[in-house]
This record gives sequence, structure tokens and C-alpha cells, in this order.
Amino acid sequence: MNITKEQIDQLNAVVKVAITKDDYQDKVDTILKDYRKQANIPGFRKGQVPMGLIKKQYGKAVLVDEVNKLLQDNLNKYLTEEKLDVLGNPLPKQQDSFDWDAEELAFEFELGLAPDFEVNLKTKKAITQYKIIADKKMVAEQVERITKQYGKIVSKTEVAKGHEVTGVFKNEENAIEHKSTIELDKIKSKKAIDSLVGSKVGATVTLKTKGLFKEDYLLSAALGMNKDEVEKLNIEVSFTLEEINEREAAALDQELFDKLFGEGVVTSEKEMQEKIKEDSEKQFEQQADQKLLNDITEKLIAETKFELPSDFLQKWIQVSGENPISEDEAKEEYEKSEKGLRYQLIEGKIIKENDIQVQFEELKEFAKGFIKSQMAQYGHFNPQEEELENIATRVMGNQEEVKRMQEQLMSQKLLALYKEKANLKVKEINYENFVKEVYG
Repeated sequence: MNITKEQIDQLNAVVKVAITKDDYQDKVDTILKDYRKQANIPGFRKGQVPMGLIKKQYGKAVLVDEVNKLLQDNLNKYLTEEKLDVLGNPLPKQQDSFDWDAEELAFEFELGLAPDFEVNLKTKKAITQYKIIADKKMVAEQVERITKQYGKIVSKTEVAKGHEVTGVFKNEENAIEHKSTIELDKIKSKKAIDSLVGSKVGATVTLKTKGLFKEDYLLSAALGMNKDEVEKLNIEVSFTLEEINEREAAALDQELFDKLFGEGVVTSEKEMQEKIKEDSEKQFEQQADQKLLNDITEKLIAETKFELPSDFLQKWIQVSGENPISEDEAKEEYEKSEKGLRYQLIEGKIIKENDIQVQFEELKEFAKGFIKSQMAQYGHFNPQEEELENIATRVMGNQEEVKRMQEQLMSQKLLALYKEKANLKVKEINYENFVKEVYG
């Protein structure tokens, strides 16, 4: 077997593979002999079928199969040994009137080669790195939420401000009939609040959906509809009260502190506020980091210039799926995926040049950290190490979860590198202003 490469240009090459009978004949003959031993053909005893008949019936299929195996194994070996960084997979060139009976079989494969380029993490313009702070207002609101959550519910006979009410929303024309619990503090419409305050169980009030709540998402939850359905909804609904309750706040005492943070970790309201501020800012850091990662990704794609073997990649996309697609469809698909491919190449080069790796033990610790943060969201701030270890072990048994966490951990390592080497400017901002600035 002889394999040679013809360089077309920096991004395209053709690999030529010449296979002679000596490369495959012995293997083909062995397989056909095995076929002969097992063949059941009318008129012949088992194992006594003439070899000529076996070759006529199975010879070409066995030959093609063995040659394809040879091609695949040796082509992959050649690409590895020659250290060819290819995009997609080699594409066999169409050969008309191919003669499988020839003494030498010649094959050609098109290659799309990865471009050679440099990545400069010091982008021309500084990228904003947001540092989101939990201000006094936010901490106070969080303390209030916690005391309500851990307080007790007291049944009331008449609605007053600060109460929560349970009832059924109805509108026959729009097929709405949904039981919900709503907090008066979350209602934006003064008219709606005035209608509810003073009402008793069994009373029915009429409410307008437009501008009813301070947050838009609350309306979809209250009516049992999806976000798109309520986005432009402007109707009247009836609300029949079934329960009226007041949440009596829990006392800010050591019992509550221990329940929230573990025994003795927090011993005063001031320490509780500091802990809430610290924990909140850790959570905000994840959002700020994701924003930073997205911005650096966009900037690196924009500023790292290189060509791609686009014609080859479109051909490869056309034939590589489960079902072949047209040239136009392949072109459209390529245009959609080009940006992602560019970043894959940029990221791969950054990872290689900086020798960034993910080890099993650090992946397990990462899983524990993720589990701990999830538990904290449900008020479980101090899980035992044994509990974390058991959950992490179960999670690590799921290959899809492991792959997802590997990607997340690699993103964290890249982010740490960017924070060290990229051109950044830090901006302190509270969460409310961060949302306005970033998401409009």
C-alpha cells in the first residue's frame, strides 16, 4: 500500500491511496474459505461447494468490505502520523467506471485542513468585566423574604395589604379557569389592590390583566398560561377568594440563624446580612462571568482572522448527515455553523497553547460545588460532606452529566485565563442596573 499527499493550497489537500492485491488477497481468501465451510447451496453438500461458485456469489462483496476496512484504518493512521489537523472527515473523490478487478486499486480523498493562526487575548478594545454588588436594599428584601418563608401562616377573614390570597381566576371567553395564590405586595395595579382589600372569603372581584403585577411572569403563573399567551393579554378576569392568609415573620434569633447557616456560623442580624450579601454576590458572579465569557468569545471571533476551507466544508456537510442534503441547504447550514466552528478552533488553540486540562478529582469537586449551590437555593446552606459525596458519586455515573460538567469546568478554566491575560476593565454595579444595562 502506498499513501501520498498532494497539497492543493494551505487549506486543501488530496490524499492518494494505492492498494495492491498483496494488501488484501490473503484476508479475502480466508474469509471466502470460511464462507465455503458454512455455505448451504442446493445440490452441494455442506463444505463441498466449489470455490469458484463461492467467489462468484460473495467474492466482490468481501473484496469491497476488506478494501474499505484497509482504507479506513490506514488513512486514519496516516493522518495521525503526519499530524494533519483536518476539519470534518476525508471525502472520497468520485471515480467513474471504477474497476474492482484491477491489479492496483487507486483511491483519492479530499481533505479540509485547519488554518494556521495566532490568538491574541489582549483585544484592541477593553472588555467590561462586571462586578455585581448586593446593595442594602437587596439584602433587606432578602431578609424579609427569609423571615416570611420561615414564619407561620395565619388565617384571616378579611384581605389587608401584605396578605396573600388564594382563589380562582376565570374568563369564559378565553377559557381561563385557574386556582392561584397571589401576594398583594406583588400587585402593581392600585385599582386591583383597592378591589381586593376589605374583601372576604367567597367574594368575587373583577381584575384587569394589563399591568396587574409588578413582574410580567407572575401573570402567566396566576392564569395558568404560557408567557407568549399573556404577553399582549388585555382582558378582565374574575377572581373568587377561597383563602386569606398573612405570613407572620419569623424572629431573627439564633434558632433561625442555625437553621439557615449551620450551628454557630451566624450569631447576629448584622452577620446574617453580611452572609446574605456574600452569598448573593457569589451567585451574581456566575451571571457576570457568563456575560464576560460571551463578550470575550464574540471579541475573539471578530479579531482573530483566518480563512476556512469553506467549499470543502460545504461538501462535507452535504453528505455527512443521516440523509444527504442539497448544495443550497449545505451552504445555508455552513453559514449558520461557521461562527461556532471558528470559536471551536480558537478555543482549541488556546487550550493547547496553555495546556489546560480537566482532571477527574477536580471534576468531582466541581460537581460537589454545583450540588451545594443548588441546595442553597432551596434554603439548605450547610449540607454534610458525606451527603455531598454520595450525590456527587451518583452524578458522576451519568456520562451525559459528566460531559456537561467537563464543558462547564473547561469554561471556568478558560475564564480564569481570560481574567488573567485579557484586556479587561472592571465595573461595579448593583444587580438592578446590571440587568438594565445588559438586558435592556
